[in-house]
Amino acid sequence: MFTFAKFGHPWISIYLPLALCLAGLGRGVAWWRIGRAPVSDDVVVRYMRRTNRLAFISALAFIAWGMALFPYGDAYAQGQLVFFLGLSLISGAFCLMHLRSAALSVTLFGVAPFSIYFFFAEEGHFRSAAINLALVSPGMIVILMIYNRDFANLVSSRRSLLEKQEETQRLSEENLRLANLDALSGLPNRRALMSQLEEMHRASEEAHRQIAVIFVDLDGFKDVNDAYGHETGDRVIEIVAGELQRLLPEGAVLARLGGDEFAALISASDAAAQADMFAAGVVANLTEPIRIRERAIQIGASVGIACAAQGACDAGELFRRADAAMYDVKENGKAGVRVYSAALDAARHRQQELEGEIRQGLNDGQFEVFYQPIVDAEGKDIVSVEALLRWPRRPAGAIGPDQFICVAEASGLINPLGLFVLRRACQDILEAKGLNLSVNVSPAQFRDPDFEAKIAAVLAETGFPAQRLEFELTEGYLIDHPERAMAVIASLKGMGVSIALDDFGVGYTSIAYLQRYGFDRIKIDKSLAGRIATDKKAGVLVAGAIYIANGLDMAVTAEGVETEEQADLLRLAGCQCLQGFRYSEPKPIDEIRDWLTERRGDAAA
Repeated sequence: MFTFAKFGHPWISIYLPLALCLAGLGRGVAWWRIGRAPVSDDVVVRYMRRTNRLAFISALAFIAWGMALFPYGDAYAQGQLVFFLGLSLISGAFCLMHLRSAALSVTLFGVAPFSIYFFFAEEGHFRSAAINLALVSPGMIVILMIYNRDFANLVSSRRSLLEKQEETQRLSEENLRLANLDALSGLPNRRALMSQLEEMHRASEEAHRQIAVIFVDLDGFKDVNDAYGHETGDRVIEIVAGELQRLLPEGAVLARLGGDEFAALISASDAAAQADMFAAGVVANLTEPIRIRERAIQIGASVGIACAAQGACDAGELFRRADAAMYDVKENGKAGVRVYSAALDAARHRQQELEGEIRQGLNDGQFEVFYQPIVDAEGKDIVSVEALLRWPRRPAGAIGPDQFICVAEASGLINPLGLFVLRRACQDILEAKGLNLSVNVSPAQFRDPDFEAKIAAVLAETGFPAQRLEFELTEGYLIDHPERAMAVIASLKGMGVSIALDDFGVGYTSIAYLQRYGFDRIKIDKSLAGRIATDKKAGVLVAGAIYIANGLDMAVTAEGVETEEQADLLRLAGCQCLQGFRYSEPKPIDEIRDWLTERRGDAAA
């Protein structure tokens, strides 16, 4: 514009180029105002179409202006104009690389007129420039196509990643929903009920309300399943759930605890009276036959009630009292209602007796450690063993861990029991080169402030490499005391110990929860993995869990594998390790050593 200001008419040399510059500035301001604000797909398409039209019009207008201005200048000005036009066309095309159609419009409708015009202009003095730009144009087009292809692939990859993230989050939310919902009745499950009870307990301290917990256990339900099958039994559960909801006082919460057990929570100033009325209605209504097609099914209900005023007892104790009252009804004729009283607390006395037996058992060496192999899903080689506590030498007769572990956790005896298991297992497995060790750690052990130091002392004492040790944790204490749990896990990982989340699939287990604690492995609970071959929903959940874990760089072990079909499906889903009776039941260390020798001998042969 400045070079040609002294040539030709001002409209061509000044005003028209100034208008083109202002138009370009206006487009720049418009794009700047859009910035990074999110826009819908329809708006994006409209912007792209507008850009295509403007690119075509701008290229033609720009070349037309240059051709109109060219005859007015001297040789120096004309050469400068040719250079300016060619450089501007190339720059414009590359500025529009993200939008292939617009870039091609500038290249084709700008370069073609330029090359033709200047091939013949001024008796061919600018023919070389026209030819050069014409030759450069195919290369530009190739570069534009390659760049656009790569850009399109990048956009597609990003969209695919976002879709996968959304699907992963959806699976996590579905896991959370299923973790708090009873699929058969549609009611909240035990976990959801306990969470609600904790909230009611906290609220009652402020509102001066009573809390009542009502346990309902169906009488004769097992006989229904045995006589008519589980399909009819499921239908009975659905009908009973509906009837209990109908009888439920306003504002109360009803949940199915599992099997044939239900529970209700009432928080009100007259909670005890409402609980009595609800319980009486339940017993009376469930004595009436339930009609399913041509069958009249007779069941009943045993109901236990526990009420507490503000500060009388905590939520867990209230729950336990209602359970104790219900069992008293079951043991004394069924089909009735019992309100908890201190006289019913025989279970606590039994717990105290068991605590004493556990202490004596530790002193007398009555406990033993058994081991269950964990195999590689691909090669089926034994890669690890899980240490499991047993009580075979109890004077009153052996009982399972499910009967004494809860007592040990409640009494604090889980700490010496846990250290016993760790020390014995490290000693037993130390010489089994190449074999890792998995040990269960109760969340209750985290309450011990010296827990990490005691673990380090056992490893130093036995000489067992921390890199071969994996601790399996359940989520109970982790959710209730996240700061302490994170500190313990970080300390253990600092020693070189791996951390696995046990019983995955039966608890809360959100994606954020997995990321927060940095687990090295998840162990899919046998209640979920064992149904992968027969339950479509279980298969979807297992596949989703494995996908999430692998995406977060966590290995996966499936428990409870009993058939080859289950093993094949879990392997195909991406599970790295398998554990269950399909390979071996828990065994004493001597049998494990013999079994390992035999297996490895067979593999070598």
